[in-house]
Amino acid sequence: MNKINKTQPQSQTNRATATAEWRQGFDAQVSDTKTVRNRSGIEIEPLYWPTEGTEPDYDEKLGFPGSGPMTRGIYPSMHRGRTWTQRQLIGLGRPEDFNERIKSILKSGASALSIIPCNSVYRGLDCDEVEPELLGTCGTILNTVEDMDIALRDIPIGDISIGLNDPNPFTMLAQMLVVAEQRDIGWDKITGTSNQSDYISHFVANHMFYRLSLTGARRVQLDAIEWLAENVPNWNPLSVVGQHMQQAGATPAQAMGLTLSTAIQYANDCIGRGMDPNQFLERFTFFFDISISFFEEVAKFRAGRRIWASLLQDRFGVTNPRALRFKFHAQTSGVDLTRQQPLNNIARVAVQAMSGILGGLQSMHTDGYDEVFTTPTEGPAKIAIATQNILKHEAGLCNVIDPLGGSYYVETLTDQMEEEILRVISDIDEQGGMFKAVESGYVQGMIGESALAFQEAVDTGEQIVVGVNSYQDKDDDTAQPAVERPETDWMQGQIDQLAAYKSGRNQETVAAALQTLRDAARSESDNTFGALVDATRAAATQSEIIAVLRDELGFGQPLVVA
Repeated sequence: MNKINKTQPQSQTNRATATAEWRQGFDAQVSDTKTVRNRSGIEIEPLYWPTEGTEPDYDEKLGFPGSGPMTRGIYPSMHRGRTWTQRQLIGLGRPEDFNERIKSILKSGASALSIIPCNSVYRGLDCDEVEPELLGTCGTILNTVEDMDIALRDIPIGDISIGLNDPNPFTMLAQMLVVAEQRDIGWDKITGTSNQSDYISHFVANHMFYRLSLTGARRVQLDAIEWLAENVPNWNPLSVVGQHMQQAGATPAQAMGLTLSTAIQYANDCIGRGMDPNQFLERFTFFFDISISFFEEVAKFRAGRRIWASLLQDRFGVTNPRALRFKFHAQTSGVDLTRQQPLNNIARVAVQAMSGILGGLQSMHTDGYDEVFTTPTEGPAKIAIATQNILKHEAGLCNVIDPLGGSYYVETLTDQMEEEILRVISDIDEQGGMFKAVESGYVQGMIGESALAFQEAVDTGEQIVVGVNSYQDKDDDTAQPAVERPETDWMQGQIDQLAAYKSGRNQETVAAALQTLRDAARSESDNTFGALVDATRAAATQSEIIAVLRDELGFGQPLVVA
């Protein structure tokens, strides 16, 4: 594939028809019809486009939001009708700490949850397997159903979207589903995303996040996608992560190309299981980093959205309009934040957030200015939420759909980014697909070269970083943010609580459930994720579950590149 698909829906062949169809979709999504004006009293329309005949390529390359080629957005109204979800990433100490913090964050304006577990959980360990002083410093301890129930106490999990930073084999999701059962909440009411389900990105750039071998993770992921489609129909089981690639050093264009190649791999794997792309692709989502390269990031998202819609039609014959939507969450890049003059990070985050919004994201996490030091503390987290609210309500970034569309620079850059992204996809295709390209180390080598080139630019001063290699202030007295660390005695209480949980359960039931999970992993036809949920319901801990799957499917090892 070396160009966008030029076969558009019939409505795109006639500007008047296309305009009418867009307006119909817009009106269906926007109930508030009041006139929007700027401070000068000028009326602001929701969308602007060229007069018919003045730009003959408009329908082919831009079109209208909500229809092909998707350059201008995946919904007819975009942020004018429904703003992005404010999903702040929170993780701290014990489940009680998370519960208290998330309630405060929700009161400050966040509209969804995003839970990050303790690093011990990422490593597949329970809290009684780790020194107490290491626990809860980067996320929340979530070892059992009881932990999840405490973390989500008084949270209406059937009414709010929840992002789980829950790597394969998705024990946190299993815990939440059992909590929903205990609260008599139907699984069809559970919405959200398995944010860290993309095991390929973990092997490329985030080694701590994997618990199973590359092939074992592939098996469990496909099992989860199948099982969740049948049992938890409104959950997004796959989030293809470009963030890890970009934070490891990939350029924005490389990160988009590698992410789309990863999604192609997963789509092919699902089709190999007999799944229908018109159905399972509705539940594919994406997760990207937003660097401070403002216009580059806007163009990256616009080009990626256009490529994805075209690619699905060309390669997989997708006809379902909902499956063509390039739904993505984005996080402002912590890589761009600095320890020097940390309050400057507030400005950096605002710029990053603006490019994500203007690029058409569906949900966003804005970093706290102290995120370069620690999991964001409460004050900086509230500033990060307020940043989104200021951009939404004061700056008026929701008033116009794709407001940079039509700019000579932005459209040229979007086309150039598209060319570079397609070149990366072609390179991965030549390697036999993303799975083989990662196995061989090809992707890791590509990212490593880009990371080195950027660092050399910073070291030589070619790339200016304020406060780091330029505009330094030796007398800067900006206070370094305090790093919160849970008290050791408090964390010891969590270990004691886990011991009580283990001693109070039916050991025979736990053993039987874990054996069933082991048998499922050994079988070529049984679904491991269904057995994993059953084991969680039987009170098995996340470490016990992961240990069984590691025994049967292999331990995740770094893929070393020579």
